[in-house]
Amino acid sequence: MRSATTARGRVGIAAAGLLATAALVAGCAAGGADGASGEPKDELNYALPANATPNWLMPLAISGKLATHNSSLIRALYEPLIAYDGSMGTVDRVPTADLADAVEFSEDGLSVTITLDERTWSDGTPVTSADVKFWFDVVAANKEDWASYRVGAMPDNVTAVETPDESTVVLTFDQVYNQEWLLASQLTLIVPIPAHAWAITEDGGEPDTALAETPEGAQAIWDYLIAEGEDLAGYEGNPLFDIVSGPYTLGAFSDSGRVTLTENDAYDGEDAAGIPTINFLPFTSGDAELAAVRSGEVDYGYIPTSELDNAAQYEDLGYDVVNWDGWSITYMPYNFNNPEMGPVYQQLYVRQALQHLVDQEQISEVVWHGAANPGYGPVPQNPDNKFLSDEQRENPYPFDPEAAQALLEENGWTLGSDGIYVCETGADCGEGIADGQKLAITILTQSGSTETDNMFAEMKSTFEEAGVGVTIESAPLNTVLGSIAPCEPDAAECTWELPFFGTAGSWYFGGYPSGERIFGTGAASNFGSYSDPEFDALMADSLRADDDTAMQEYSAYGAINLPVMWMPNPVYQVSVIDSGLTGTDQDSLGNFHPQRWAWSE
Repeated sequence: MRSATTARGRVGIAAAGLLATAALVAGCAAGGADGASGEPKDELNYALPANATPNWLMPLAISGKLATHNSSLIRALYEPLIAYDGSMGTVDRVPTADLADAVEFSEDGLSVTITLDERTWSDGTPVTSADVKFWFDVVAANKEDWASYRVGAMPDNVTAVETPDESTVVLTFDQVYNQEWLLASQLTLIVPIPAHAWAITEDGGEPDTALAETPEGAQAIWDYLIAEGEDLAGYEGNPLFDIVSGPYTLGAFSDSGRVTLTENDAYDGEDAAGIPTINFLPFTSGDAELAAVRSGEVDYGYIPTSELDNAAQYEDLGYDVVNWDGWSITYMPYNFNNPEMGPVYQQLYVRQALQHLVDQEQISEVVWHGAANPGYGPVPQNPDNKFLSDEQRENPYPFDPEAAQALLEENGWTLGSDGIYVCETGADCGEGIADGQKLAITILTQSGSTETDNMFAEMKSTFEEAGVGVTIESAPLNTVLGSIAPCEPDAAECTWELPFFGTAGSWYFGGYPSGERIFGTGAASNFGSYSDPEFDALMADSLRADDDTAMQEYSAYGAINLPVMWMPNPVYQVSVIDSGLTGTDQDSLGNFHPQRWAWSE
């Protein structure tokens, strides 16, 4: 067998960028922290981004719960089988943060053998191959409800899970795949869960791992675990969350969003907690968080991009000011199944016209104060990378209101008396579009960000000047994500049109930025139900090919055919970090790693 990576090996992804950090500035410690003055503390106050309220700690993903603050907290409690992150300047495997010791692909590429580290759960029970298989059994039987699912990908692409001994797992694939994709985007999805304690279907039940080997039993286990995950008020004190593999345990959880993690004293891995207690503090607005930063109530938090011009005042308070760049894309999915506007959005010329009305360069520079970059397609553009096509780099739909109006008028739309385009009586505006249909869109956007508010105010003005009506509604991020599940046209919940959940970037990729989870037909995170057989084929090719050509073709097709409305990609956050803290290198995948934070001595 040939080794792909071992516990000390790396598979580098050259595309992830180095993060720019401000020079350390001496000053009084933020938040009353003694770290900057040299006296270590036992806890840290971390201010979550505004309206980013944790609402899921179960290491089984369901739709609407994939926000990065949730996944980061989960990773601190439950280590994945394979861990990747971008905190080292490139997106690589970080073997000290996962449960695997060695990963070896067979010569024919049809199987992989994973040897586990010698590790234990927090109750002292060894982590074994049975815990990996338990995860597979539960997820495979409930894949339609698993938010990371796409037909043909994990777990469909695994035809057998063998456990020859307690420390070895052998996965057999249905065909040969790109190993970079398997490592960075498939094996990273596996989060071993404690079979000896979680193979139950009711409170106080007797664990039975054999139950998960039947579809009915695995579904009953899934239903129980998901229901426990949805009971936010019951997290604190729930014995399920007492058994973890990560560097932290759950100390406290409020359904208002305040979370406390405490050091896992039984942790026997290599990514141990540097600070015993981390308090995660929620804020309902950017202004409230900014006030907390200025008053020194937090040790690590965020400020609006508009404050970049005032970085010196935060440095004087003892903070470092750091742009957190992301390996991400930002977009608004069209609801192609919306009963009224779906047929309109299904017309490529309409999507082309709307894309021509998004002044990405102006928005990035003026609204986001340079802390956003234009994005024209499905592959992250910053920094430049081997996966990008020339078509995406060059922006096939530059800001051009006259071109937008020409596209609409060429296809049967005329300006109404109210200045909004209407499908002219007798015109063929496209299948399913009725005479008199108005081109008036509704955007549901996440609240809590001045930059986001200003961006949509600017877009509303531009769109309406060009003849497109715009209604903007706002809600907290969790509400937006919970309101936009893929739906059928006749469903009551299918009334949403264009949601924005990208104040800190809409989608953060694993090491390999393929799009099957968000653009593939039937994918759980394909919110707008976009479906294009040619795009599906290109995505499938990108998962099999060993060169970069397939990804470049996928990049070009997505840029030209507009499965979503492409938007400027903001930095994940502008961080303010107490200058007495170490281990705070930003992860371009959008995760934070609290166990690596430590007060300098």
